[in-house]
This record gives sequence, C-alpha cells and structure tokens, in this order.
Amino acid sequence: MGRKAKYTYEEKLQACMDYLSRKRSAKEIAENLRMFKNGQKEVRYWVRQYQANGPEILQETKTNKSYTKEFKMQVVEEYLSGCGSMDYLRIKHRIRSSRQIRQWISKYNSHEELRDYDPHPEVYMTKRKKTTQEERKEIVQYCLEHNKDYKGTASKYDCSYAQVYQWVRNYEADGIDGLADNRGKRKKEEELTELERAQRRIKQLEHQLLLKERENELLKKVDEFERRWLQEHQKPDGSH
Repeated sequence: MGRKAKYTYEEKLQACMDYLSRKRSAKEIAENLRMFKNGQKEVRYWVRQYQANGPEILQETKTNKSYTKEFKMQVVEEYLSGCGSMDYLRIKHRIRSSRQIRQWISKYNSHEELRDYDPHPEVYMTKRKKTTQEERKEIVQYCLEHNKDYKGTASKYDCSYAQVYQWVRNYEADGIDGLADNRGKRKKEEELTELERAQRRIKQLEHQLLLKERENELLKKVDEFERRWLQEHQKPDGSH
C-alpha cells in the first residue's frame, strides 16, 4: 500500500526556497505547516535533500522503495569506514529514514543476512486463508527460518501478512498450542481460575520482557557504532 504524504510537494518546495532565500527560518516554516516534534529538523532535511538531489526528490513515492542486499551492504560499509554519518548517507542515497540504516547495521553486526527488500503490497490485501494447525506450523517454521520475513512468507503461502505475523507471535508465546484454532474458545478473564490468570499473566510478562531485551540490545549496538564513529572523526578541538 502507498504512503500518504503529510505535506505536499508544493509545500516542501516552497519551504526549501523560502529557507534558502532566508525569507523564513526553519522554525517559522515548521510553525506555519503545524509541524510539531522535530519539525525544524525535518525542514532542514528537505533542504539538504533539495540541494543534493534537486526538487524531484521532494515528491512522495506511491510505493515503498526497494533495496537490494548489495545496496544495503554498500551503505553499511560506507558508514563503518567513516564515509559519513547516518543522516549524510540517508541524503546521499535517498533512503527514507536513518532508522533503516540503523537496522541494517544492527543486522550486519549480529551476523544476520541482509536480504533484498522488494515490497509486496498484495500481501496486505490478501484475504485470510483457511489453514489447518499443521499448515500453520509449516508456515511459522518457514518464517522463523527466514529471519521473520513476514511478507515473503505470506507471498509464498498465499496468505495475509497479518495472519503470518499473528501465528508467529502465538507460536513464540505458547508453542504449538498457540497455533490451535481457538476462535470463540478463549476463556474470558472472569472465567479463569486464579492459577490460569497467573499463568496467562506470566506468559504476557515473559513476552514483554523478551521484546524489551531485544530492543535494548539493538540500541546498545547502534549507540556503540555512533560512539566509535564520533571518536574516530572528532577533531582535536572537539568539533566534527
């Protein structure tokens, strides 16, 4: 599915022209467009994109951008070799956000394979597919063996992205029992015994803890990359 632009091409172009001609500051532009958090930073990003790639870069794409694994490796290697910050590489290569670069670096650092990314909009629109528990088990195992490639798995098995995502979550929380078709059979909270309530709560907390640990580990790795880059490129007077 396409992304809806928050700001039109005309608004972005006018913002760049006003900023470069010093007609309006980034703060004034952000306030005029009712941009709140990080508004000034976003305006300056439009300007850098405009200066580096021309006005066409400000146009919103109708589909998600595809990235090959070779391209991802190129960007990661440029960052690690000190060719520029994430923000610089984001502008240079017309990447949607620095967050994508962070994810590629984290995967590289964790020795995970950087795969081609070719969006399949149809997997979001596919109708829910009827499956047996054994079929769901096969689909989940394939998805986990391929680094949780939900879109690729949904495309391969002709089911929806939402189904694959939910099956994987259920399997990680409850194992094979989580793949049983319990629609309409799940007990309401008031129907549970004290022991069942405690067991359900423990599973929820364990899952939340696992997600938090993964998030913290990712942030630590990215922070370490940033710290090393700053140390290597910091000038004697403390500037960059």
